[in-house]
Amino acid sequence: MSDDYKKWEADCEKVRAENKKLLEAFGKWLDTKQLKEKTIQDHIFNVDLFVNDYLLYYDITKAVDGASSVSSFFNEWFYRKAMWASENSVKKTAASLKKFYQYLFEAGAVKELDVIELKTTCRERMPEWIEAVRRFDALADLDEW
Repeated sequence: MSDDYKKWEADCEKVRAENKKLLEAFGKWLDTKQLKEKTIQDHIFNVDLFVNDYLLYYDITKAVDGASSVSSFFNEWFYRKAMWASENSVKKTAASLKKFYQYLFEAGAVKELDVIELKTTCRERMPEWIEAVRRFDALADLDEW
């Protein structure tokens, strides 16, 4: 293993440790909203995929710096990497990310503008993300695939 790869992996582990703390605190925040445990776990699962898989896939991006990456996550990555990707899972994951970044704002970790932009992006780009999942599913159904 090269030294560069070892350093990259060590840096990823540091971010994953930070993310673990954020996800635990996010779960507690969700609990104060009186959500069912299953709903809380679903939100944590969805956010975990984004912060620990996607944001560390191409580069090392911390969760607090990831709000602007949501569009590329849904447009280019989610439907190819998440076997369960569907119209419903796109909507649920977007809802989880909106809640997560709202939590980060309330915790003082991100700016309000980041949350507003993320919510606007989700609202405006949702049809595009759903269409991307549908196109991918249609390709998967072809015999040539």
